[in-house]
Amino acid sequence: MVNYDNIGPEKIVEVYHPKSGMRGFVVVDSNALGPAKGGVRMTPTVTIEEVSRLARAMTLKNSLADLPFGGGKGGIIGDDKAMSKEEKAEFVRAFAEGMKVISPNLYVSAPDMNMAEEEMRIYANTIGDMKSCTGKPKDMGGLPHELGSTGFGVFHATKIAIEHMGMNMKDITFAVEGFGNVGFFVSKFMTEAGAKLIAASDSRGVIYNENGLDFEKLAEAKENKKTVTEYSDGKVLPSHEIIQVDADVLITAAIPDLFNDGDIDNMKFKIIVEGSNIPTTPEVEENLYKKGVMVVPDFVANAGGVISSYVEYIGGTEEEMWKMVEEKIVNNTKLVLDKSKEKGISPREVAMEIARERVLNSCDVCKV
Repeated sequence: MVNYDNIGPEKIVEVYHPKSGMRGFVVVDSNALGPAKGGVRMTPTVTIEEVSRLARAMTLKNSLADLPFGGGKGGIIGDDKAMSKEEKAEFVRAFAEGMKVISPNLYVSAPDMNMAEEEMRIYANTIGDMKSCTGKPKDMGGLPHELGSTGFGVFHATKIAIEHMGMNMKDITFAVEGFGNVGFFVSKFMTEAGAKLIAASDSRGVIYNENGLDFEKLAEAKENKKTVTEYSDGKVLPSHEIIQVDADVLITAAIPDLFNDGDIDNMKFKIIVEGSNIPTTPEVEENLYKKGVMVVPDFVANAGGVISSYVEYIGGTEEEMWKMVEEKIVNNTKLVLDKSKEKGISPREVAMEIARERVLNSCDVCKV
């Protein structure tokens, strides 16, 4: 069920392509601050309800990052692993055709799960406007997410959280849920900064070694054998057990709804940084906060991708992108954690207050 309030959603656009069987949708949560910005994901199980929650996260993320974007998100129902390259391209073209009614004026797309720069090439060419999406290939003026902007931002959010807790990066152990684009880059930056990676997961399972995992060898196992569980030196666990390993920091970087209230008693982390979108509910975050666990919310920690998208949208360079991601993530994380400490309320509650106030103050319709 989609939840509506005085922010949105403003529009939900559904499309169906009879020839290919493609079904897709975009939830435009808010246009108060600008065109709704948010990626499109392709999974067999994606729903409007899931996309609606993600679109709201984008509204808050863009607002907190102080970007001239509203919030939106797209979904295409499909299993790309069971498709040929041509079949997937047809799905993306059909989706883009259906979104011409809102893109780029009301919705600007980007890659999300199982979508990448080549899909954005198809999307932009189908729409006929380079501003219809970001995350395009470099030859189209893009700053593709494959550069690692989201993981770079999550790293800086984690660094600030560690400092806020009076801990030292070189003494930190951490676990990463999801060794895809975000998980890969945040692991790279964290290990380069001296933290010890002791567990990483993907859809095949968890690789765990309390003495530490070698990042380069782990990346090689993932690249060559398609799973972290083929790493040669460690214990293999079921995927969900990533949330039970004994590490100082958990960085989520893949699936939504990763953990719930029933998992809290088995979680030993001092800090959880949400590199993925909606890895749990606000209620669970509140309970973790009461238990003394610092949770850096998704729309604070993982805004690096949309900040990068904004730099691409305005025609900026890769160098300008790295600088803006670091500055905005560092400033926003400090702001949220400092106010959380000052007010004695959770980081999410603080971040929500700031982001919602900015949206509502810019939305004439919301004030009626």
